[in-house]
Amino acid sequence: MKFELYSEVVLLRDFKEKHLRKGDLATVVDRHDPVKEEFGYTLEVFNAVGDTITVLTVKESEIEHLNENDMLNVRKIESA
Repeated sequence: MKFELYSEVVLLRDFKEKHLRKGDLATVVDRHDPVKEEFGYTLEVFNAVGDTITVLTVKESEIEHLNENDMLNVRKIESA
């Protein structure tokens, strides 16, 4: 498994239907068996004070690990 459960990851693309942007942080909460040789992951996304915003399922290629060159940022959540 490339991404461990409960690790923080970065989104590599926008998820407009969930009001999420490339670069937003999420937490891995489940892993799914490969479809077409690619694992899937269920992610939980939190706001700055720890409340759950949304849960979504992504392909492994749509997320990456945090690294020492990443800078955390705060932005307002777009309303529906």
